Amino acid sequence: MKRIGIVGCGAIGGFLAKRIDKEFRKTARIAGLCDIDRKKAALLAGKLSKRPPVLELDKLIKASDLIIEAASGSISAKICKSSIEKGKDVMIMSTGGLLGKNRLFRLAREKKARIILPSGAICGLDGLKSASMCKVKKVTLTTRKPPKGLRGAPFILEKGIDLDSITGEKVIFEGTAREAVKGFPKNVNVSAILSLAGIGANKTGVRIITSPEYMVNMHEIEIEGDFGRLVTRTENMPFPENPKTSFLAALSAAATLKQILEENLRIGT
Repeated sequence: MKRIGIVGCGAIGGFLAKRIDKEFRKTARIAGLCDIDRKKAALLAGKLSKRPPVLELDKLIKASDLIIEAASGSISAKICKSSIEKGKDVMIMSTGGLLGKNRLFRLAREKKARIILPSGAICGLDGLKSASMCKVKKVTLTTRKPPKGLRGAPFILEKGIDLDSITGEKVIFEGTAREAVKGFPKNVNVSAILSLAGIGANKTGVRIITSPEYMVNMHEIEIEGDFGRLVTRTENMPFPENPKTSFLAALSAAATLKQILEENLRIGT
């Protein structure tokens, strides 16, 4: 029975807690919940069949075998570091917070702990990981999102972009994955995991396009290397409770968790 602690009790954290409570209860239990808003954590705990305790981060880590971060990129590196320092495995959803933090991966090796990064809202990571066994020349991501999915992003606020005035397709960002994660920390975590799996945040190209006509979140990936050329396109429905992320991102975390708990079967690279 694996003890799981969840940090962040918003849309994805709540989704995973309910999945564990119903579908994985024979192999896992929730050791505790943690959120900067304790009322939110308590509300989620009350919706579960076995009400878990609401704990501070340090106590949550001590009580858990696996910690799931579903909070934000501003704190994901701290949660990751605190977990692996105690030899605990950690699943990170806010992957952008780990860019430039290579010391965490070295620390995980030293402590014999695992940092687990679900594939999130994109397809093609298996291919990129395989291609990276030889030379990869180019990785580009084109993301299309409706305006409401970009509201509040630092880049939008800094540039004074009026999302309500956009009437057709508009390219609002072109740059590197590192720049994209900084400007859109809650919108393009997929660019961060692409960077970690491939040629790095400074070489991975990102373009973000928006239009009021878009009804879904779309991610197109193009990879070129010695292996050949790979192109994928994923059309995601927005997460019902949070349009800034994709439903597939939450499902990806649930699928990753299932793989961890059912260690007798591993599918994919």
